[in-house]
Amino acid sequence: MRLPAALAALLFASSASAQAPATATADLKNGAGQTVGAVTLTAAPKGVLMKVEAKGLTPGWHGLHFHEKADCSKSDFTSAGAHVHGQEAAVHGLLNPKANDLGDLPNVHAGADGAVNAEVFSSLVTLAALKDADGSAVVIHAGPDDHMAQPIGGAGARVACAEVR
Repeated sequence: MRLPAALAALLFASSASAQAPATATADLKNGAGQTVGAVTLTAAPKGVLMKVEAKGLTPGWHGLHFHEKADCSKSDFTSAGAHVHGQEAAVHGLLNPKANDLGDLPNVHAGADGAVNAEVFSSLVTLAALKDADGSAVVIHAGPDDHMAQPIGGAGARVACAEVR
């Protein structure tokens, strides 16, 4: 039995869209509330792939973390809470042998023009976990993360924030 062409196309389209990974996109804002870029998170089989595009940063390396709440309402972004973590007594640092901080990410680099275009993968979280009841935030810090020091690797002030819902 032959399926009508329209039905076959519908089944194919439905099958293709069912295989597309889930994504979330959020505006990245500075302390003045201006949009300075965007983050796009894509669910991966063993984590999350994130694209970060930003402008207006100080040239050089910047710490990048997942924070526990989708709340960038305060100009210093402390409303986003601490890093996402898997245990009550979280230890920070991708290079720390005692680490359990699920919000840890590699640094990103802003060029001489203050722009960041980066793609970062984390196997420590899932998109579903980041989009839980209170969401999460992606935060860029003023300086680089040394991936060891407590509590945030010496990365300094929070300079950009995106609410992930």
